[in-house]
Amino acid sequence: MKDVFTIKEAIQKIEHYCAYQERCHQEVEQKLRNMKMDSDEIDHIIAHLINENFLNEERFACSFARGKHRIKHWGKIRITNELKFRGINQTLINIALKEISQEEYYSTFDTLANRNWESIMEKNALKKRKKFCDFMLRRGFESNLIYDKVCELENNNTK
Repeated sequence: MKDVFTIKEAIQKIEHYCAYQERCHQEVEQKLRNMKMDSDEIDHIIAHLINENFLNEERFACSFARGKHRIKHWGKIRITNELKFRGINQTLINIALKEISQEEYYSTFDTLANRNWESIMEKNALKKRKKFCDFMLRRGFESNLIYDKVCELENNNTK
């Protein structure tokens, strides 16, 4: 990679970077720092990207939430934490979470829960419950949903 970029070259490179996939401000800023741009240049380039609609935090947050839920089957807690980690504010996070319909959310949760419960080959009921709960919590689903589901699954097994 080249050591020094002119502002024009940097803008061209970053436009391509943003066009390829939605990016948050933090990712773009980090990329520009790696390109050895100084703070004034970074501010100028980010302003340009926002004006030209290459960079849009709301669009990024919504796309991120949809993708992580549909593809990686993450729950709302994990999505929220990941967006906060990327410097997205709470208002935009709330807008992004509305992108996932309740029906889709519960359907994904049910499918994932049932698949995981069946895949755990643990004979000890308490260990199986712990493995299941840990897995679902890591995926970022709410503990009350997990608790209700584990009770339902255990009751189905005893019948």
